Amino acid sequence: HFHAIMATVDRLYALYNTIADAKDKAGEHKAEFAEILTGVKGGTGERRLTSQFIARFFQHFPAHQEQALNALFDLCEDDEVTIRKQAIKDLPTLCRGRTELVPKVADILAQLLQMEDQVELAAVQNSLVSLLKTDPKGTLTGLFYQIEHSEDELVRERCIRFLHTKIKSLGSQVFTSDVETLILTEAKKVLQVDSSEEEFTLVMGILRELKTCQTVKGYQQLVDLVAEQVDFTRPLDPSDVESVHRLTSCTKQALPYFSSQVRSTQFVEYMWREVVPALDHLEAAVSDGGNNAALILDLLKIIAELVPHAGNLEDIGGKIVTIFDKLLEVMPLPPEGDAATEALEGGVSLEFSRVECLLFAFHQLAKQSPEFLTEDADRLKDFRIRLQYFARVSQAYQKRLREALANKTGEELKTEENKIKLIALKTTANINILIKDLFHQPPSYKASIALSWKPASAAGKAMTNGAEKRHPPITYDSNSPKSHKEERPIYAPPKDKYSQRAGQYSGGNFRGRGRGRGRGFGFASSRGPIFRSSFRGRRGSFRPY
Repeated sequence: HFHAIMATVDRLYALYNTIADAKDKAGEHKAEFAEILTGVKGGTGERRLTSQFIARFFQHFPAHQEQALNALFDLCEDDEVTIRKQAIKDLPTLCRGRTELVPKVADILAQLLQMEDQVELAAVQNSLVSLLKTDPKGTLTGLFYQIEHSEDELVRERCIRFLHTKIKSLGSQVFTSDVETLILTEAKKVLQVDSSEEEFTLVMGILRELKTCQTVKGYQQLVDLVAEQVDFTRPLDPSDVESVHRLTSCTKQALPYFSSQVRSTQFVEYMWREVVPALDHLEAAVSDGGNNAALILDLLKIIAELVPHAGNLEDIGGKIVTIFDKLLEVMPLPPEGDAATEALEGGVSLEFSRVECLLFAFHQLAKQSPEFLTEDADRLKDFRIRLQYFARVSQAYQKRLREALANKTGEELKTEENKIKLIALKTTANINILIKDLFHQPPSYKASIALSWKPASAAGKAMTNGAEKRHPPITYDSNSPKSHKEERPIYAPPKDKYSQRAGQYSGGNFRGRGRGRGRGFGFASSRGPIFRSSFRGRRGSFRPY
C-alpha cells in the first residue's frame, strides 16, 4: 500500500528519522525504505530528498538495490537541473562497499558526459573521479563499454577526453601498473573497430600518458597500433582525399616514437610504394582548383620525419632517384640571360617548405649511396646550378625576413604573422645548411638539422594530445625593387660553361621595408578535417549492463 501513495516531504523526513534512529537495525525497516522510493514520483522537494535518502540508506537494503538504482538513474534524467545534479552527486555513494556496482554506475555517468550544461558536466566528471578513486578498474570497465559500444560520437569522444585528462591529474596513485594494463588492453579493442580519425588520435593521446608505454617496448607497441590502422597491405587511392587525410593523421601519431631502436622501415616502404606516386595525382587536383596543397606538404613532412629512422631499405637507389626527381621539380634552373634579372625583380616564387622536406629526405637517403651524385658528372653539374640559384634566392629571402623582424619586442614576435616569419627563417637556414653540405667536393652528408616545423623544446618528445603544431608552407614571391647593393654570393660556381650562365644571378636584388607584405608570407592550414558528428540531444537512452 505504500507504493500506491507517493510520500510527501514531511512523510519522507519521518521515514528518514525512523530508519536513522534504528542505527544497526536499520535494515529491518524495509517497508519504510520502499516508501521512500515512491518519492521519485513526487514534486521537486520530494524527488531531491528521495535522491539523498536513497544514497544514505542504500547499503542497508540489498533486496531493494535494483529498484533504488533505477530510481536514481531516473532522477539523473529529471527535467529539473537541481534534481539531476543531486542524483549525479549521490550515485558514487551507492558504490561504497559495493564495488560490484561501479561498472554499471560508471556506465550511466559516462552516458551523462553528453550534458551541454557546463555545471552539470562538471558534476558528472566529479562523480566519475570519485568512482575512479573507489575502484579504478570497475570505473574503466564502464567507461570503455561506452567508448566501444555507444552510437553517440559525443559520448565516446568525451569519455576518451575525460580519461586523458585524469590519467595526467590523478597519477600513479589511481592508475597503477595493473590499471594501465587494463587501459592498454581496452584501448587496443577500441582501435580494432572502425574508429574515427579524431577518436584514434584521442586514444593514442591516452596511451602516450601511460608509464607502461614510455619505454622502448611501449613505443614499439604504439607504433604497431598505428601500423595496424595504416594497413600496409591496402593500396592508397589518391582520389579518396578522406583516406589520405586519415593516413596522415594516423602516421603522425607514430612519428614521436621512431629511433634507432624503433624503426620506421615499414612506413617508409609504404610511403615510397603508395604515397610518393600519389603526389602527382594530388598535385594535378591542385592545378584544377583543388585544395590539396596543405595535404601534399603534410605528406612531405611525414616522409622527411620517417626517413632518418628507416634503417635498411629495399632498393635504396630507386628511392633516391624518385625523391631526387621530386626535388628537381621544386628547385628550378635559373633563367637565362637578361630574363634572370627580370625574373628576380619581377617576382620569384619558390616552395621553400617543400624544398626543405625533399632536400632533407634526399640528403638522408643519399648518404647511404653517395655515388648517386658523383657517378654522373652532368647530373651533379645540373644539380649544383639549381642549388646555387636556390641558395641565392633563399639568402635574399632571409635578408628580407630579418629586416621585417628587426627591433621587434618579445611580445611582438609572438604574433601569428611574426611566428610564421621566424619559422620561415628556420626553414631557409636549414635549406642553406644542406645546400652547403652538398656543395662540398665530393658532396658531403654530415650536416644535421632540426626540421623547422618541429618545436625545439619538443625534440625527441611525444606530441601533446597527439597533435604536433605544424607551420604553414613557406613560399617566397617578391616584387620589391632592385637593391643597389648586391649580396655576397654564398657559393663559388664551378668553373665551366655552366658557371658563366649561373654566375649572372646575384641574390641581392631584394629590398623591403620590414613589414612582411610580400606574397611570400601567405599560408594555408596544414591540418586535415576533423571527423565528428553533431550532438543529437541533451539526453540519450541509457544502456547499462
